[in-house]
Amino acid sequence: MLKSFDQFTCNLLYVSWRKDLTEHLHRFYFQGRVYYTLNVLRDDVDNPDQRISQDVERFCRQLSSMASKLIISPFTLIYYTYQCFQSTGWLGPVSIFGYFILGTLVNKMLMGPIVAKLVQQEKLEGDFRFKHMQIRVNAEPAAFFRAGHVEHMRTDRRLQRLLQTQRELISKELWLYIGVNTFDYLGSILSYVVMAIPIFRGVYGDLSPTELSTLVSKNAFVCIYLISCFTGLIDLSSTFSDVAGYTHRIGELQETLLDMSLKSQGGEVPDESEWDMDRAPKRPVTEPTDTAFLLERVSICAPSSNKPLIRDLSLKISEGQSLLITGNTGTGKTSLLRVLGGLWASTRGSVQMLTDFGPHGVLFLPQKPFFTDGTLREQVIYPLKEIYPDSGSTDDERIMRFLELAGLSSLVTRTEGLDQQVDWNWYDVLSPGEMQRLSFARLFYLQPKYAASAVNKWATPPAVPGGGMAAGGFHPAAGRRLPRWSLALCFFGPRSSCGRAPVSQSSFQPALPWAPGRVLDEATSALTEEVESELYRIGQQLGMTFISVGHRRSLERFHSLVLKLCGEGRWELIRIKVE
Repeated sequence: MLKSFDQFTCNLLYVSWRKDLTEHLHRFYFQGRVYYTLNVLRDDVDNPDQRISQDVERFCRQLSSMASKLIISPFTLIYYTYQCFQSTGWLGPVSIFGYFILGTLVNKMLMGPIVAKLVQQEKLEGDFRFKHMQIRVNAEPAAFFRAGHVEHMRTDRRLQRLLQTQRELISKELWLYIGVNTFDYLGSILSYVVMAIPIFRGVYGDLSPTELSTLVSKNAFVCIYLISCFTGLIDLSSTFSDVAGYTHRIGELQETLLDMSLKSQGGEVPDESEWDMDRAPKRPVTEPTDTAFLLERVSICAPSSNKPLIRDLSLKISEGQSLLITGNTGTGKTSLLRVLGGLWASTRGSVQMLTDFGPHGVLFLPQKPFFTDGTLREQVIYPLKEIYPDSGSTDDERIMRFLELAGLSSLVTRTEGLDQQVDWNWYDVLSPGEMQRLSFARLFYLQPKYAASAVNKWATPPAVPGGGMAAGGFHPAAGRRLPRWSLALCFFGPRSSCGRAPVSQSSFQPALPWAPGRVLDEATSALTEEVESELYRIGQQLGMTFISVGHRRSLERFHSLVLKLCGEGRWELIRIKVE
């Protein structure tokens, strides 16, 4: 009964510890855009998802399995140490404690290489798991390439590296097992040595054989039980080595998360926190209230490169006209949106966002649509479901209307309603065009004041090591509901860096009374021009102003200005003539 209760208590401790530790890491991981930075921009911490899910689980399970011994052992050691001292004098406890200390030092030396190899094994486990996840996410493209044989060989190579590391780990653990078993064997001999010394010294010479036999039996029980307590702790050496390896990986992740959290609090990393509808944005006193973004001599480079993408760009995005960003591949179109969204930092200059993220604020529609697990309603209103749990119960007609406008009325039938749980992966079931249509339905529902997107790249969701999203994913940040107004882009500076005459602020047309805006990052790449034009037309009817990234000339009629990125940091701003 006591043993069953002990096991039950250890299992409860496992669940409680895992809950607390995982939620602790989640608080830092999902703070601001830490999850994006850790998965996309940094490579010093491998597989953060594995560390949070798998390593934490194993750490808590191993620790809970040791809990009863670690809690009970101090009391039993104190009691039997006293009994051993009463039976054998100081020689017994000192000998046994000295033997335990010696065994601990030897096992510590043997555990050092095991911990390092265990950390390496867990990294390779994460890489091997990621390879299978990569095949799962990209199964269709791989099948079109008939890539089964190639991926088979690549996956097997990762498996062989993992198995080789496991063999090396097993070899190192062999010496630890030898040390533990040797300690157990010699411990039983030590108990008889402790009893034999006072007997041969004649301490018990006045006792009869019967009394001596009784005394030896009593002392043997005390000494053997005390040694058994120490032996039980030494037997935990292999478990200790596993716990040490998981502690290293979890501790490394926690130190990184804490460091990024401190930088976020210090203002080095923008914090998205939540969509705070009551928080007013900070803006310079000299700027009018209709200014959304203010860029002053901004230069942009990719985080891992010193190659300039955009150099000395000065813009004021405010109430007014729609903007189309164009340019060849690799000239920095999406990178500019990442800087505007706070995902990347500019290498030089000042970037200020003077409005908020959220409904009726700024919304970024990424080139790679993002869908969460859940119902069709949750896809349309995402991420409001987590902020307003009852928000979807009163606006069925509104959701149905926007799905119809996006050409997805049939999707309601396929999902058997807005609130029917589905057991599929949305990326596997929807075509690229349907995914982009569903993204626009979400956009129509949220009706942001601004939104940013790109419209001519593939819509397949990327997979990156550690399970995170690639750059360009949907990361809404804090915002508040404000009166809607339209969006314009203003240029100020001495000249265009592509050689054309600059567009002056005085040449802008008057702004519309109000219009929610959106930033579109190649968000219609999988759609025909007819469907694309219809979605843009609906957006205009809903009062949205566009900041789009794209290549199709058909987009120009929905925009008033074109920011052309020429490469090598050069750019020019062009007004589109209204026919």
